[in-house]
Amino acid sequence: MQRFVDDVLAVSKESVKTITYESLNNIVRFVNGVSALLLTFLPGNATILEGMNGWELRPTFSGPRLPRWMEHGVSSFNQFVHNLSVDSDASSSLDYSSGEEDVNENSCPSPLSQSSRFSRASSFSRRERHGMGWMNSIFSLILVPVKLLLAILARLLFFPFYRKVRASPSERQKPSSLTSLKRVQTLKDHVFQRTTDRRRGVIEDLHLAIEIFIEAIFDIVHKAAHCLLSPAEVGKKLYGWIFSHNMVNHNNHVVSESSVTTATLGENDPALSESKTSFHHSLNTDARTCQDVITELGYPYEAINVITTDGYILLLERIPRRDARKAVYLQHGILDSSMGWVSNGVVGSPAFAAYDQGFDVFLGNFRGLVSREHVNKSISYREYWQYSINEHGTQDIPAMINKIHEVKTSELKLSQPDGEEETNEDQPYKLCAICHSLGGAAMLMYLITNRVQEEPHRLSRLILLSPAGFHGDSNLAFTLVEHLLLVLGPLLAPFVPAFYIPTRFFRLLLNKLARDFINYPAVGGLVQTLMSYVVGGDSSNWVGVLGIPHYNMNDMPGVSFRVALHLAQMKRSGKFKMYDYGSASANEEAYRSSEPLDLGEHYRLIDIPVDLVAGRKDKVIRPSMVRKHYSKMKESGVDVSYSEFEYAHLDFTFSHREEVLAYVLSRLLLVLPGQKHQLSQKAMKLKRKGKVRSYWWRKT
Repeated sequence: MQRFVDDVLAVSKESVKTITYESLNNIVRFVNGVSALLLTFLPGNATILEGMNGWELRPTFSGPRLPRWMEHGVSSFNQFVHNLSVDSDASSSLDYSSGEEDVNENSCPSPLSQSSRFSRASSFSRRERHGMGWMNSIFSLILVPVKLLLAILARLLFFPFYRKVRASPSERQKPSSLTSLKRVQTLKDHVFQRTTDRRRGVIEDLHLAIEIFIEAIFDIVHKAAHCLLSPAEVGKKLYGWIFSHNMVNHNNHVVSESSVTTATLGENDPALSESKTSFHHSLNTDARTCQDVITELGYPYEAINVITTDGYILLLERIPRRDARKAVYLQHGILDSSMGWVSNGVVGSPAFAAYDQGFDVFLGNFRGLVSREHVNKSISYREYWQYSINEHGTQDIPAMINKIHEVKTSELKLSQPDGEEETNEDQPYKLCAICHSLGGAAMLMYLITNRVQEEPHRLSRLILLSPAGFHGDSNLAFTLVEHLLLVLGPLLAPFVPAFYIPTRFFRLLLNKLARDFINYPAVGGLVQTLMSYVVGGDSSNWVGVLGIPHYNMNDMPGVSFRVALHLAQMKRSGKFKMYDYGSASANEEAYRSSEPLDLGEHYRLIDIPVDLVAGRKDKVIRPSMVRKHYSKMKESGVDVSYSEFEYAHLDFTFSHREEVLAYVLSRLLLVLPGQKHQLSQKAMKLKRKGKVRSYWWRKT
């Protein structure tokens, strides 16, 4: 009878699992099909799916060939790591395809992490990895019930045996000769986990949750049937369990319910020991940080905490080259972080490209994270988000650049004590800045306000990728948002201090939905199309960007209401100006003038070369607005250049194209250590006459 019941339950369980699994799959297929049907009727979606599939931030397994512009620019650090990898993996002949057909044969591979070098001999192609990822996911899903069943059996049947093993420490062996084997096995496990683990979306989580739920329900039914049909056997097991439990309590061997017994081959003490269970990876999301990406690729890393004068704690990240006399500071834009500069891996990321050309690389992070890092740990979310672009340009960037100056001067004095002493007009290193979008507007604000106050800005060159500041030429959606913010701003400000996702659950949901958008191309294409409509037809990979690790459940960048209102003020006025506090008295208190400072009218103060880059497909900050920066700088006598590429707004940081990197590096290499920049003629005349300073003191 017991066997008959077991067979019936087993068949019923598999039938229910199959029905629910296929039903959910049919629903998903239906949604994907409807999305594909809608895409056929929506205009402007010819290339909407281009580059969406396969866009993932993954570790590199075989050494990628570097593009042509890096042929003679590999650093000594990279060459050292490359030599190690060649010595240890001489038999490996697998190549990495970077998307280019014409690749130099003598180009050197990029630095590899220890795990990547270890697995290089057994690496496989991208298509095979994609197929194996699906197979491993399906196989793991099938094995979940088996693992649960084995865990339950082990707990019930072998629990007394585990106790006996733990109670006899005199019989434990300590094989020291297996320590190296343990390290190699741990490295193998790490490599295998990194290569086969793929983030799950909402649909995959539903599949898994339904299967676990069905297993749990049938397990309860099976145990209930077993108790009814075999009461004697159940009583015997219950008596044995109670007896063993009492013996354990008598000998003070109490084990927490949240612990399991484990043993690893090769440990100094291989006997079973307690280990607390952890569900850190149970949600299977990619929460890697910029540090993780940099170190996985074999580059050095350093994190520096910077505190602004108003108490915000900023993270300044670094790929250090301590003895370098040329440094580059990269500043992200709105709703972004330093992750954007490294997300394309070794070949396609500006941060790694600059490091390989000999630069000391610094990655700035603006204030505006959900974690609300501040010296005042009890600061409310309303107080934290009370800032505009003014604070980005006059608080965040000055704090980070001053920290860079402090670090570089101290390191160069230690490494090169015989170098020239710093004077008021020179410094022992050259600092260039690469800024994107809002970062470009904040950098221009920093440069101009420092020049007005006659304070050193410490910069040698600016490279601005689609910089914000002028927004008069924009689409209908931005115009509607502008009117809403300006009209409803006084009413919304007390209730909506910022635009961000406040709870971990909804941040997790967004992260997993981004994975579903990639797994189901039609749904992702529909979302991509709708998002492009909102931003005026910009063809950036919005869905792919949502899947970047800094959009995770632990933390996420947000936008202050005042930052959005500041952008609306710029659009309404058609001027690149500082934040308008809404009344003459408030502006008088902040600027000593009834009107905020017009930064576009002070471009004559810029005393360093500026390179402006625009994207012809950029609908967020259109080329006409970047050309407005250029024309005003040109009229003011600034040493400025202008270039356009076939890029959308996010392509400058998230695309894998080589053209923009080649251009940016060519501009960086124009700055040489020891080079001095002269002020523009107009700026020098104004400085001699003293007009700049008097004007500023009226304004502030």
